[in-house]
Amino acid sequence: MAAPYDREDGLAPAPPQHAPDAYDPNYVPDSVKTFVVHLYRHIRDKNVYEIHQMYEGGFQRLSDRLFRDAPWPSAEAVAPYCDGDHVFLLLYRELWYRHAHARLSPLTAAHRAESWTNYCDLFTVVLHGVVNMQLPNQWLWDMVDEFVYQFQSFCQYRAKLKNKTEDELNQLQQFDKAWNVYGVLNYLQALVEKSMITQILEREKEGLEQFTATDGYDYEGGSNVLKVLGYYSMIGLLRIHCLLGDYHTGLKCLAPIDLNQQGVYTIVIGSHISTIYHYGFANLMMRRYVEATREFNKILLYILKYKQYHQKSPQYDQILKKNEQMYALLAICLSLCPQNKLIDENVSTQLKEKYNDKMTKMQRYDDEAYAAYDELFSYACPKFITPSPPVLDQPLTNYNQDAYRLQLKLFLYEVKQQQLLSGIRSYLKLYSTITIGKLAQYMEVDEATLRSILMTYKHKMHSVDSDGKIVSSADFDFYIVEDIIHIVESKPTKSHGDYFLRQILKFEEMIGELEKVQFD
Repeated sequence: MAAPYDREDGLAPAPPQHAPDAYDPNYVPDSVKTFVVHLYRHIRDKNVYEIHQMYEGGFQRLSDRLFRDAPWPSAEAVAPYCDGDHVFLLLYRELWYRHAHARLSPLTAAHRAESWTNYCDLFTVVLHGVVNMQLPNQWLWDMVDEFVYQFQSFCQYRAKLKNKTEDELNQLQQFDKAWNVYGVLNYLQALVEKSMITQILEREKEGLEQFTATDGYDYEGGSNVLKVLGYYSMIGLLRIHCLLGDYHTGLKCLAPIDLNQQGVYTIVIGSHISTIYHYGFANLMMRRYVEATREFNKILLYILKYKQYHQKSPQYDQILKKNEQMYALLAICLSLCPQNKLIDENVSTQLKEKYNDKMTKMQRYDDEAYAAYDELFSYACPKFITPSPPVLDQPLTNYNQDAYRLQLKLFLYEVKQQQLLSGIRSYLKLYSTITIGKLAQYMEVDEATLRSILMTYKHKMHSVDSDGKIVSSADFDFYIVEDIIHIVESKPTKSHGDYFLRQILKFEEMIGELEKVQFD
């Protein structure tokens, strides 16, 4: 009699098995056979719940148990257990290469190129074939996220030429078309266009579609794969353009998604965090400090409330890392453009614990402040890439840091420009009116220089939003009439709703703690 099927794992209980010491791509343990058979069956049945359980649970557990430092069996070896299904084997290879990128080192250029070819084949089937299946949003997000990650990883790998062997250099020449930046962008853009996701989201605003209400799934027997891949591809395009330093185009790619509403991007925690991290960073680099601050505050508050629910998630370490990076970016935003009225009390408390000393330094606008900006930006920025293939001439050098150094230089140049405005905000906050002559005397500059500083401050505290409108980022404004500066400070509106919500949350926490108490 066969062992009973374990619903959560997707595995039949079996004694521990061990693959041969030397990796044999054709060796398939019984537990892997069972996994493949059940996963294939659930995909054919469109059983999203079971697919998700096996994808998130069974695959991770098998990887930890049998393939901690070895690849999974080859697709050819498992083909007999899925009827040789072409699309299923493309999905299996996608998992195979993702596992290899996460667990195996070093990865060769050949492995990276093979993964690129598999993604091309998989996306081509989705774009041009009829894919009659439903996959969990988590898997579809991970697919796009991993596609962008492997592109980024390949660009970093081929830019480190200094210690490459002759064989590695030959492989780079052989696979020079792999992970081409235009190919990567074209596939993601094609998924967006073919899925018609932009039109779907527009129709949803008019009440003619139910994309978000159904979490992107098709409950009428269709497939969610193309639509959801198209949706997540917009986030993938934002990320790639951030890695390339093209922030305007990145934000334009994300424009169809309304971040002020719940969306499919918020369903998967990794998608939610990646979206806001790159969106906030792009706004920071475009001097839209208010927008960046507002979104960082919202996501950091969300993580603070729900972090404990994701502790068992494979993405938990990445959640914590991005959480720390976004606090660093928030510290930069608030130092360049104070917006304390936009910050939740709990987020503000966390921020002070982490970066209060550095934020105090950054307010001084001296060499220590400059160093603090450098440190926080270097820690929190994306891993920028140079997308062009290397010139394989002697002497070989590493240029994988070139793109990062350029972005750091541009950012610090902006900080340096704002250092010229040192003191102007502090003085203006003290007065409701002051003459130009008196302020020039306080600042120890002549009146013409002061007028220039005031205009520069006006310019730096304004930015162009996504609709092309000029908006102010300052928490106060001023105007000049007959050599008198009039300061208008915006009064923060009290948000009573937020106060009551915080108290309700605290009350619920207290009830939860009381319920844990054991009464005699």
